[in-house]
Amino acid sequence: MTEQTRTNPPAAHGHVPQGPSNPWPALWALVVGFFMILVDTTIVSVANPAIKAALDPTTNNLDNVVWVTSAYLLAYAVPLLITGRLGDRFGPRNVYLVGLAIFTLASLGCGLSSSLGMLVAMRAVQGLGAAMMTPQTMAVITRTFPPDRRGAAMGLWGSTAGVASLVGPLAGGLLVDAFGWEWIFFVNLPVGVIGFVLAWVLVPKLPTHPHRFDLPGVVLSAAALFLIVFGLQEGETYSWGTIWGPVSVWSMIGTGIVVLGLFVWTQARTRNEPLVPLELFHDRNFSVSNLTIATVGFTVTSMSLPLMFFIQLVIGLSPTQAALLMVPMAVLSGVLAPFAGRLLDHSDPRLLLVPGLLLTAAALFWYASLMRPDTPVWMFLLPSAVMGLGSAGMWGPLSTTATRNLPPRQAGAGAGIYNTTRTMGSVIGSAAIAAFMQGRLVANLPGAAESGGGFGQGQLPAFVRDGFATAMAQTVLLPACVLLLGVAAVLFLRRPTPVGAYRPARAIETKRHSLI
Repeated sequence: MTEQTRTNPPAAHGHVPQGPSNPWPALWALVVGFFMILVDTTIVSVANPAIKAALDPTTNNLDNVVWVTSAYLLAYAVPLLITGRLGDRFGPRNVYLVGLAIFTLASLGCGLSSSLGMLVAMRAVQGLGAAMMTPQTMAVITRTFPPDRRGAAMGLWGSTAGVASLVGPLAGGLLVDAFGWEWIFFVNLPVGVIGFVLAWVLVPKLPTHPHRFDLPGVVLSAAALFLIVFGLQEGETYSWGTIWGPVSVWSMIGTGIVVLGLFVWTQARTRNEPLVPLELFHDRNFSVSNLTIATVGFTVTSMSLPLMFFIQLVIGLSPTQAALLMVPMAVLSGVLAPFAGRLLDHSDPRLLLVPGLLLTAAALFWYASLMRPDTPVWMFLLPSAVMGLGSAGMWGPLSTTATRNLPPRQAGAGAGIYNTTRTMGSVIGSAAIAAFMQGRLVANLPGAAESGGGFGQGQLPAFVRDGFATAMAQTVLLPACVLLLGVAAVLFLRRPTPVGAYRPARAIETKRHSLI
């Protein structure tokens, strides 16, 4: 009998949950920290002008303050594969608590920063803490909820993203206006302490699984992700040219892709336990879900930039007012996502994912058609509501489908892969939308790129609004089209095995376990 079987005997319908009979309190405790991570990815963008004025007032270079966000994303994306595996080895609860403590203490360091360099360093530490926490939330759901109840749990996980997308910009604007930029970080302290206590009390200690760490895989994966993420993230900063000496953006990205290929090759040949168990991709639903979440990450990250520029610079709304236009999306997504998750427990995932992705893409096409200077402001609430409906059938169902067949000993590895794929999609989306937006501006406003004044803050002069609005509307079409690729991908999902006849995926079922 294997160690895993001895700890968790299989049931007729799948894996027996490893936690308490009611796993919902543990999930709610984890959602507190997960919510804080998601808010922190958007809250800083509102505060960047205030941060620059306070910590870097003597230069006209915006690249320095951009690193406040870039350092966080880089430190968050690179370790995800490793931190997911750490959860399998040392227990998701333990790794989550360590990550939450690091994140909270780093937030204090951010707020106390007296220089831009110190703030960037503390943001990188924050990203590391977030990378330790994120895979554990999905792993705990996979290991404590049986497959036939996992949809509702993932629905809550998905609705958290929708609500956080609203709270981040709103909270950022209100805190900066009322107390100063430091408080976007200080606000994490009470939330972090409460989240730590709740997780300590409510999240169970799950059985750990002895893993050998694939050190070559750790080094290769970290190097590949760093080169690719840094190149894509900073490409626009360096005009997609030379970074330093003979090193260019494209050579860095190309080297990263080569190293990534070498990493995959070594994973296939590793006789011990690889960092990324490639047999997980034998499950078609896991593979398709990873491809689709990359398109979702691309879309969600890239769509807000041209939309917020249009609403603030063409229509003339403040950042807080612009964020309020997203209220229908956040409310509908937050309310409906748990119900969509429960429906998913007893239906084909395509019945939710196809309409959800299509509605989200349709909302973006609708936004593009409305992005004119003379459009009444209230009309932007309508596509926001449609996007909320789409989001409810997108986040939770996709993560449920990806993790449904994962065995407990691979829950952390699978969650790490899934979140890495999502983050890579987001980084590519961020880089692509910046380049595409600049191209559309040059096409619709000739001479804009050579203009030294920039677009500044507040409403644009009337004579440039039409061209600027057209450029932003055309830019929004990019994430809409990318999401249609996600719609095509989910059509290849398989209907899940009915409850009562559930079996792990073939390749996972035959994974090497020594009999004792």
